Amino acid sequence: MINPFHNFLHKQIPVLMFLSLFPGLGYIGLGWLYGNVYPALIWYIMILVSSVYGYFVYKRYDLTAFDSSLLQKNYSSMRYFYYSQFVLWAIIFVLYTITKIYELHYIAIFTQLGASVVATVLLASDKKLYYPIIALMIIPLSIYFFIIGTWYGYVLCIFSLIFMGVLFYGATSSYNLLIKTHFQANHDSLTGIKNRHYVIEFLQKVINKISKSGNFSFILLIDLDHFKTINDSLGHDIGDSLLIDVTKRMQSIANNENTLGRLGGDEFIVIGSEYNSEKDALKQAMACADKLLQKIKTHYKIEQNYLSISASIGVSVISDKCDEASVFIKEADIAMYEAKERGRNGILVFNEDMSKRVQQHLEIERYLHFALQNSEIQLNYQPQCNKEHKIVGCEVLMRWNSKELGAVSPADFIPIAEQTGIIIELGHYTLQESFKTLAKWDKNAIELEQFSVNISIRQMFHPNFIDDVISLSEKYLNPSLCSKLIFEITESMIADNIDMVISIMQTLKQIGIRFSMDDFGTGYSSLSYLKQLPMYELKIDRSFVSNLENSSDDREMISIIKEIARRFNLSIVAEGAETSKQMQYLFDEGCDIVQGYFFSKPKTKEEFEQFYITSSNLKKI
Repeated sequence: MINPFHNFLHKQIPVLMFLSLFPGLGYIGLGWLYGNVYPALIWYIMILVSSVYGYFVYKRYDLTAFDSSLLQKNYSSMRYFYYSQFVLWAIIFVLYTITKIYELHYIAIFTQLGASVVATVLLASDKKLYYPIIALMIIPLSIYFFIIGTWYGYVLCIFSLIFMGVLFYGATSSYNLLIKTHFQANHDSLTGIKNRHYVIEFLQKVINKISKSGNFSFILLIDLDHFKTINDSLGHDIGDSLLIDVTKRMQSIANNENTLGRLGGDEFIVIGSEYNSEKDALKQAMACADKLLQKIKTHYKIEQNYLSISASIGVSVISDKCDEASVFIKEADIAMYEAKERGRNGILVFNEDMSKRVQQHLEIERYLHFALQNSEIQLNYQPQCNKEHKIVGCEVLMRWNSKELGAVSPADFIPIAEQTGIIIELGHYTLQESFKTLAKWDKNAIELEQFSVNISIRQMFHPNFIDDVISLSEKYLNPSLCSKLIFEITESMIADNIDMVISIMQTLKQIGIRFSMDDFGTGYSSLSYLKQLPMYELKIDRSFVSNLENSSDDREMISIIKEIARRFNLSIVAEGAETSKQMQYLFDEGCDIVQGYFFSKPKTKEEFEQFYITSSNLKKI
């Protein structure tokens, strides 16, 4: 077993070299003064040889590059150095106390006591060293006192043995304190398993060994799904108890073959053993991950609460392609978050495609921060028509044309804006520009029945949202124009906090704003929502429209949505109509308004104005 304080012992080598080489020169001087120079000179040469050996042991040591076998060899070399140094000090004690020059006796006694204290201080981290070396220093001293043959010699002999006991006690107390501190530094205080500091250091050692052997291993990064919900709703005590129970289950699966640690919060890591091939490592990783997933999903009873929880697991295979622990942890982290995005409760192995997506995500996030500042965000307006193909409204759509990335799809940058909070700034810009456009069009005789703006969940729940809407509407709109506004919200937004959504909707309804449920039927649909919410409109998602000519299920879904809307006296808008047949079918099914590429693609503000004028003129003709 490798000494856990290997690094501490290593740092004491130059200290002991200094304490041997410089005081040792004094023994040569004393030998010259008292005619005993040759034994002292030979002794000092041996000290020099031992110190040179210690120097090379010290210089060869590299914690980041050594695997367990090399660390064990280095530890053995350090022990040889320490034993050689203190044995030599015991020898010089014997050499100087067998002379008839009593002045040298006193110096040798003092030096021996000092060496004993030095051993206690420097070697307190290793029982295998300090017990025999302290005994090596004190027992010759006790024998020396005993053979004096006088009463004070016997007393000094007893005192020296008591002193040895005190040194043992002091060193052992220091050792126990070091062990306790080391345990606390390397173990998680809640679960008792290895902590982040330990597993990253251990992982680096595994990687160092693999880089030389060419073998393979694996990392499993485990994150509990929806743990925060349990923590927030039931309290941190229940959450902590759940983490302890989860840890016990994982320990039974990880066993001694793998190393289990907690990185923090509800995130855990498993580091596998070594395998001869990548295929074997991946096979064992998937087997272990699957067992962990199944074990974690079993129901828990904590106090009076019956809980269920799942986990998302990312897998990274460790090979000699890289020598940094952070790289493999990052890979497993990417795979784990990908598993979460795919619905959670799953296992995914890292691959390069994931890495590219993450890199793209980071680039989008980086440049999105400056999109408004660089005037790269613009609004497009997609016309909406009625049965007579008359333009009766539009939907405001955000577009981003980045100088560095080119045109970025809203499907790519909107979710990132949501996650980072940039959507608050983008949403405010969209509202302001939309209100200004609606006011301008009204002055230019572009008469619309409705003007739809998409509202994100983070934007709607922002503390300033209501005040911003009211302030902007007072600045740019009149009550008549406010009544044309329709805010499109999604079903998932409603599911997150229906009471807050209702409160916000009721407040904004007082200034005339109406609401549409966007992408209806694709999320967490509930008829109870429609009963509680002051909705004006249901919007049929394009996924039901794109294949309705060939899919009876899509046609049935549209028919169901129509019946729901009629039952709740709601208007119906369908999006994504790309053919004349789709548009005609939607109107035949009772849709009030349709939008899609067949009628018109989204347009800039100027293009929309021209399209409206042209369309109106054609209707007159």
